[in-house]
Amino acid sequence: MRPTIRDMKTVDLIRKKRDGGTLTREEIESWITGYVRGEIPDYQVSALLMAVFFRGMTDDETASLTDVMAHSGTTLDLSGLVGIPVDKHSTGGVGDTTTLVLIPLLAAAGLTVAKLSGRSLGHTGGTIDKIESIPGFRTDLSREEFLRLVGRSGLALADHTADMVPADRLLYELRDVTATVDSLPLIVGSIMSKKIAGGARAIVLDVKTGAGAFLPHLEDSRRLAQALVKIGTRLGRRMSALITDMSQPLGLMVGNALEVREAIDTLKGQGPEDLETLCCELGAELLLTSGRETDRGRALSFLRRLLREGEALGKFVVLLRNQGGDTAVIEDPSRLPRAQMHVDVPAPRSGTIASLDALSIGRGASLLGAGRFTKTDRIDPAVGVELRKKVGHRVARDESLAVLHVNDPANLDQAKRMVEGAFAIGDTAVTPPPLIVERVGP
Repeated sequence: MRPTIRDMKTVDLIRKKRDGGTLTREEIESWITGYVRGEIPDYQVSALLMAVFFRGMTDDETASLTDVMAHSGTTLDLSGLVGIPVDKHSTGGVGDTTTLVLIPLLAAAGLTVAKLSGRSLGHTGGTIDKIESIPGFRTDLSREEFLRLVGRSGLALADHTADMVPADRLLYELRDVTATVDSLPLIVGSIMSKKIAGGARAIVLDVKTGAGAFLPHLEDSRRLAQALVKIGTRLGRRMSALITDMSQPLGLMVGNALEVREAIDTLKGQGPEDLETLCCELGAELLLTSGRETDRGRALSFLRRLLREGEALGKFVVLLRNQGGDTAVIEDPSRLPRAQMHVDVPAPRSGTIASLDALSIGRGASLLGAGRFTKTDRIDPAVGVELRKKVGHRVARDESLAVLHVNDPANLDQAKRMVEGAFAIGDTAVTPPPLIVERVGP
């Protein structure tokens, strides 16, 4: 069979990138739009991805890739909303409940939050999996309803629709089976294309580092944060990033309904200090970048007051009411899904928690059903791990390190061993790692 004109053009692109050349925007657009339309086969796109993996991309190439991907499907037009629409992205971690606290907190601060989130393939569910633990909560909003709720209340939370950034979905599936996931320009294109398509003008990034992070090494996390901020800024967004610790889980709860319960406690001003601190730090970044505030100290004090005085909680109630969620869970957490069994994980010796491996805790929660190993797995919203001790805490022999929330005991023994093994107990005092490692600005 003779190659088509499209085939020959794609071969030229593969050869050019393979040999270290720089692709023009037009060439990148030809590649992405051709693939989305089904005109370029997987095997040629795989070759291009591998060429990018080894040769990298310039900032111009990465910005063009991101912009073309963002406009490969429909986009959200938020220009008609009052104020500057803001957004936040996290690279993911264990017990990462920040979005559920941050959305109502930002809305209470007077910012506009049109938040599109997704489900997760990993340690626990994504934001959509977590919020759907609340009975009745709807995330499958039409575009019109989503924008109407944001315009009326200043906030809404919905699942990504299939017609937004289809290039990212197609490319990620191919990257996953061609060992090209961990390519910096491809990661940046994947993350920022969804943010650009979502229409926000000011964006804060929470880039995790440590054992439970997508990129466990600080230098890799720093490179990603810098690249994300740089590309977002080139595409006209107001950007900042925090590199935050994920060597141990954030907060005390790991699991979908458990994390919702913890988010509600935090919105009442009664949550774990690290979760509250991170939400306020991320919120302060957006108050500063959006121009709502000019002083970091004032911004942090303002946000903590909104938590203490219940204004953020009030916005969360509005979010639930707008999208069909059971508002009674605010005062009665027992209305959230609950596991049938609670299994204690006792300390094997006395001492001080020297380290707590976030990845092992996340994997233990997944074994109980809190996360997905494949995209078709069903999540059990009730199960997970409740931490009783974290780094720096003293513990006595046989005292509880954690409690497992269990429905299906099939993997219980393995999960229990994994959670117990996550705790390293020493004999000397230990200072917990700093939560905010670095700030990255444009």
